[in-house]
Amino acid sequence: MLIFGKQAVKEALEGGKVERVIIADGLNDKTTRDIERLAKKKNVGYETVPRIYLDRALKTTKHQGIAAELPSLGYSDIDAAFDLAKSRGEDPFFILLDQVTDPHNYGAIIRSAEALGAHAVITEERRTASLSPIVVKSSAGAVNYIPLVQVKNLPRFIDDIKAKQFWVYGSSDKATQSPENFDYSGSVALVIGSEGDGMRRLVEQKCDEVVKIDLSGNVNSLNASVAAGILINDIMRKRSKN
Repeated sequence: MLIFGKQAVKEALEGGKVERVIIADGLNDKTTRDIERLAKKKNVGYETVPRIYLDRALKTTKHQGIAAELPSLGYSDIDAAFDLAKSRGEDPFFILLDQVTDPHNYGAIIRSAEALGAHAVITEERRTASLSPIVVKSSAGAVNYIPLVQVKNLPRFIDDIKAKQFWVYGSSDKATQSPENFDYSGSVALVIGSEGDGMRRLVEQKCDEVVKIDLSGNVNSLNASVAAGILINDIMRKRSKN
């Protein structure tokens, strides 16, 4: 897999996931020099190529002149998520995505989840964005630091974790409860629905509580990744007080 963008490549290098770095001719800014030094430190080969080579290979001109070759990205086992929580001495906190198909949203949610301290981002095998260079770039490299888990059936997975004493919260603009009404202690999962339709009815029925972000402007809904970032931050803030 080829990923692109300075931050995504730098994060992948730091995470030890890069096989080769490719840099467009003529780049000589500080970030590029830092990437070259990091590649040498990690014993990763790098080469310079005409910029048009990257345009054609990546099928975009928005690569900032830098790309990296990675092994094919794969999903983690759910045990990796529990192990991460245990290593931090924390109760598990998982982000469940119900048919989020936009790779930019998927990547942005991964970025927020990792940055704010969640232990996994979990998707269903069907009707969801796949791991791709766009997801990696949108995550700013966060894909290297948080378990990404894929399950066959999300409603069944919710049943499984509820049997392990998880409390499951869903996000919906039709809900009446505010995120402030709960303390989010213990093992928690947050469900974010699709960009257009929100959570499927069966998934929503599996949730213990459904919450709504209070809005005060003229716009009455938020992008899935923005909503996820706000709710993850709210939950982490409440959990830190327990």
